[in-house]
Amino acid sequence: MDASNGDYGLWTLVAINSIFFILFAASYFKPQSKQDWRTLGMFSAFVVALFTEMYGFPLTIYLLSGWLSEHFPGINWLSHDAGHLPEMIFGWKANPHFGPFHLLSSLFILGGFWLLADAWPVLYAAQKAQTLASTGPYARIRHPQYAAFILIMIGFLLQWPTLVTLTLFPILLMTYIRLARREERQALDAFGEEYRDYLLRTPGWWPKWGSHPTSP
Repeated sequence: MDASNGDYGLWTLVAINSIFFILFAASYFKPQSKQDWRTLGMFSAFVVALFTEMYGFPLTIYLLSGWLSEHFPGINWLSHDAGHLPEMIFGWKANPHFGPFHLLSSLFILGGFWLLADAWPVLYAAQKAQTLASTGPYARIRHPQYAAFILIMIGFLLQWPTLVTLTLFPILLMTYIRLARREERQALDAFGEEYRDYLLRTPGWWPKWGSHPTSP
């Protein structure tokens, strides 16, 4: 299988897209501590792996080419469009960029970046005042920044799943959960009963949209 056609080997696009999304995330996440840099670093590894297969070398397509060609004949699996595996496998005949999985992907990615951008000013103001972040997105869920990264990764998986990113995703998910728990222990040490009350009224990851968060 020769992956050296015009749809791949575009390493400049790999670099441009990777740098763009990493810097875009960093501009809203604004890492400060070692833990923050670790969070951004793991997300960066996911992004680089994604765009390497999207524009550089289609490792997943290469490894699955026999199975894909047998079960889904008539598709040029070395074309860029074929990398949108959900659309191809479910028989979307039109431009995959307008397919249901790609559109849903865009909602997850945009929603994740919106949540990241909305959460940072609240966290920054709380850190500056040495108070508990409990307004804005923090009034709905306790870990909006980690949730934002997870939403963005889910969006990318819906758009362009690869063996590498599918392997990385659960690892990153568990790592983010562990980091969130560590932050909670630190917050309990710092804020005591105030944070315990916050724990009781605020879900960790999934907001309760039917209720209105109460002020602390």
